[in-house]
Amino acid sequence: MQREAGLYGSIIVGLPDGKSEPFTYDYDRNIILNDWYHKSTYEQAAGLSAIPFQWVGEPQSLLIHGRGKFNCSTLTTPSLDAGICNATNPDCEPFRLIAVPGKTYRLRISSLTALSALSFQIEGHNMTVVEADGHYVEPFVVQNLFLYSGETYSVLVKADQDPTRNYWITSNIVGRSAPNTPPGLGVFVYYPNHPRRSPPTTPPPPPLWNNTDPRLAQSHAIKARQGYIHTPPSRSDRVIVFLNTQNTINGNVRWSVNNVSFALPHTPYLIALKENLTHVFDQTPPPDGYDFQNYDIRIVQENRNATSSNGVYRLNFNSTVDIILQNANSMSLGTSETHPWHLHGHDFWVLGYGEGKFDIFNDPKKYNLVNPIMKNTVPVHPYGWTALRFRADNPGAWAFHCHIESHFYMGMGVVFAEGIDKVGKLPSSVMGCGETQGLYRP
Repeated sequence: MQREAGLYGSIIVGLPDGKSEPFTYDYDRNIILNDWYHKSTYEQAAGLSAIPFQWVGEPQSLLIHGRGKFNCSTLTTPSLDAGICNATNPDCEPFRLIAVPGKTYRLRISSLTALSALSFQIEGHNMTVVEADGHYVEPFVVQNLFLYSGETYSVLVKADQDPTRNYWITSNIVGRSAPNTPPGLGVFVYYPNHPRRSPPTTPPPPPLWNNTDPRLAQSHAIKARQGYIHTPPSRSDRVIVFLNTQNTINGNVRWSVNNVSFALPHTPYLIALKENLTHVFDQTPPPDGYDFQNYDIRIVQENRNATSSNGVYRLNFNSTVDIILQNANSMSLGTSETHPWHLHGHDFWVLGYGEGKFDIFNDPKKYNLVNPIMKNTVPVHPYGWTALRFRADNPGAWAFHCHIESHFYMGMGVVFAEGIDKVGKLPSSVMGCGETQGLYRP
């Protein structure tokens, strides 16, 4: 859970010399969105592993580029440090983006939240989505941009409103009820207005937190831009269906995939696979699917056969793999959470989304094989499914997991191994964990 503790940032990769982008703008700005907890990651992890289970709860604040606010009156234990909750401290000023009237801004927006799905908006301004996870998007216009943990977008915003005032920038939680979490607030400042001049309005209302329709509509709208389409293989060599469930295993609340909850071994996978240390993790592969004909995704299931495992999915090198993410009811009746799934080491084609249970015989006929976007993080919506396709062409051991920190900690993930024989000699500097100690010496 290092990201939640502050281990994050943005890396912007420039274009090669002589290359240009299919859109123009005057200025380039970077915005990181995050949520903020008062409890440390160690305290949260202890609660997630405890019996009885202690959920992390909703965040105390939402941050826009590292700045947010908190209602100090809700503190149950006042801090001895008077500066901790001092609204007059200059560090508590909201994020401000200064805009020159008439100019167009490219905003590179990243969501690095630990838990929250977010809506992002700039009061009174349209945003044109042009890029997602490093791939150009057929442009479309939104007032609210929905982002899930791990996603990145570029939007174009023109400073074309009344230049005599400033405007609110807001982020709000969607997909979860969080009435005690204040919105993230920033100010879109029209130059030469004073940066500390607050907008004359109240912040715009957010989308309804439990309305999935606009979020699903945005997912459907994201297509590869004409002229920048990477055509996917027409068929796959293997199909793996991942049923996302919540389970109790030996008294612990866990998240599982096909009733198997992921547990990291002490010895890193890549070294274990390369050195053939077969005893350090389970050699039985996890299941490729579940009983989709008889499983009811809309009720609370007992899932009595849930287990914990650190086994891996072994993929044939250069094979084409389809992944179907199937959402279901959690252990709370009427609750199906949004899960942003992130794949290491690859980009994948997003072939489609659907509501309800995936039909393995008929839904593949609806796949978008013409202009699917390529991404590395994608949501599976409540009681819905998401279909992905990727080439197993990057030698190594790669995690595929829910990007919500607590969910991955609770077992919502898998590992793909591919082309291990093509991995070169591992340096001694990576040795030290588990049974890797002493394998190589400098």
